[in-house]
Amino acid sequence: MAREIILDTETTGFEPHLGHRLVEIGCLEIEDFIPTGRHFHVYIDPERDMPPEAEKVHGLSSAFLKGKPRFADPEVVDAFLDFVGDAPLVAHNAAFDRSFVNHELGVVKRQLLHETRWVDTLELARHRFPGMHNSLDALCRRFKISLSEREKHGALIDARLLAAVYLELKGGRERRLELTTTTAVQAVSVARQASYGARPRPLPLRSTDAERAVHEAFIRDVVKDDTLWKKHGL
Repeated sequence: MAREIILDTETTGFEPHLGHRLVEIGCLEIEDFIPTGRHFHVYIDPERDMPPEAEKVHGLSSAFLKGKPRFADPEVVDAFLDFVGDAPLVAHNAAFDRSFVNHELGVVKRQLLHETRWVDTLELARHRFPGMHNSLDALCRRFKISLSEREKHGALIDARLLAAVYLELKGGRERRLELTTTTAVQAVSVARQASYGARPRPLPLRSTDAERAVHEAFIRDVVKDDTLWKKHGL
């Protein structure tokens, strides 16, 4: 089974080297493009103020985040690294998420997550839909994925949406059909192993003597040609 991690983050801004920090991480585990139900989600105290423009995007205020665990705390950094393991990381505009995650890992002197581990769904979408709007929202609308539960950006909600988008980008209905077909083939294979008794040949007659007499009279008097019936012993 191919294990991958869908990842999304929320932050205080756009540039970690200017002092902006992570405030939320949401991860979703998938195997062969299907969510397993396992996820990782945490809010993080950025130990700084929340710019109003950032709060408008994700709705996370300084007051809400104050007292939440810091990235350096084991329930964040250790739990996060344990959850992702060595799986590929799938993110939309992956360079953004990677820059923040690796900045935080660097601050606490942990091994960075190498660029080769990351799958960028924005690049996948640009390749498939060149010249079109390829934001997560735009892709959800294009693939008819419901945005009803999403009032503001949220890391775990966006990870769930991205998992559905990723499936579509990697084959969508064809991928679902492939998985369904695999299951069906396995079921047929099991069915073929069933043992059936020998069927008698020829099958016993189910017509009565009177019915056969009427049939013979019909062939003789109306059809006037019994060659076909004699050929098959009827």
